[in-house]
Amino acid sequence: MKGREMTGDLEAEARRLDETDPLPAARAEFHVPPAPGGLYEESAYFAGNSLGLQPRAVAGRVREELQDWARLGVEGHTQARRPWVDYHELLREPTARLVGALPHEVVAMNSLTVNLHLMMATFYRPAGERTRIVIEDSAFPSDSYAVASQAVHHGLDPAETVVRLRPRAGEEHLRTEDIVDLLERDGHRFAVVLLGGVNYLTGQLMDMQAITKAGRAAGAVVGWDLAHAAGNVPLHLHDWDVDFAAWCTYKYLNSGPGAVAGCFVHERHVRNRSLPRLAGWWGTDPATRFRMEPEISPPASADAWQLSNPPIMALAPVLASLEIFDRYGMEALRARSERLTGYLAARLAGVAEVITPADPVARGCQLSLRVSDAGGLVRRLAGSFGVIADAREPDVVRLAPVPLYNTFHDCHRVAEALAGIKG
Repeated sequence: MKGREMTGDLEAEARRLDETDPLPAARAEFHVPPAPGGLYEESAYFAGNSLGLQPRAVAGRVREELQDWARLGVEGHTQARRPWVDYHELLREPTARLVGALPHEVVAMNSLTVNLHLMMATFYRPAGERTRIVIEDSAFPSDSYAVASQAVHHGLDPAETVVRLRPRAGEEHLRTEDIVDLLERDGHRFAVVLLGGVNYLTGQLMDMQAITKAGRAAGAVVGWDLAHAAGNVPLHLHDWDVDFAAWCTYKYLNSGPGAVAGCFVHERHVRNRSLPRLAGWWGTDPATRFRMEPEISPPASADAWQLSNPPIMALAPVLASLEIFDRYGMEALRARSERLTGYLAARLAGVAEVITPADPVARGCQLSLRVSDAGGLVRRLAGSFGVIADAREPDVVRLAPVPLYNTFHDCHRVAEALAGIKG
């Protein structure tokens, strides 16, 4: 009886926190999957760091583009409700606000890894001793593949070219001071520093400003993979003097599986027309694009790295999602994220081993748990408790309390489920 009473008190506290939070969840603006197991109507969805939920506004936006296509055919490029020929321009300012950039420094295009390759085609120019690329050892595999293939593309050995940063023995996270020390000591060997803004596995939030400053002081180009940072934490890419960055939009930005990605190129580079870049039709000045001339004339913006005309049906969900972020603002969402993640961390104390940094400043809205059977635990959480989490085999379960749609009661549900499984 006492255990049930305690659970009831904790649940009541979670519901009270939901009722009194300064920024209530925008859960009603999203489709929340039904809960497996039948205990609750909706899932407690903690997999937003893998695939965000669908905003309810998305279907209407895509339907409008389909209607314009049916109604106008090719004339939709200029006569659609949102003309297709410059549709990507609609995303420019909200994207800039999201990542702390000037509007002409950002563009929505391609996928994350394609954009990283386009950036490295411009900025990875190995010469002399300066040939190495720095990444974290626990980088997302796609980043490892990308940088290794870039080394091969330049006739270099990836085993010698790619420097993989590892935490100190017995630790889970990289220390900023260790990265800065390496850059100060061996910076003359590094051509590109490419790290994840938030590590996908541990949830560690890197000190992007300090690392960027150290990398650039060492003479390296500094880029960031923001797949787990964009829409998760406030960013100030222009002010931090980042050279380039790229991110996907299907995780925290809730734009759908395989959604169109984003890219940032600092102002000092977008104004440099002499930079080498892989080129395509949409990377030329729109004022002269339809003259069909063989010589490219790149605009002084991140658009110069575009290749093909934008995929309108795929951009519509991104635009709908960005409008939600504009409405709430990253600072307010970050504050709510810290409250949710802090509450969940407190509830998990003594229940699970959390490998995400304990300091709220050093993490986003993710807690990674070290477990013995990640896949089995995730299946049990879903089937028995209606909790959707994410497994990274063999031994990490990731929980993302996303501030837009997760609630304190969701956090209560996952904490109770884990405590029940452990008990």
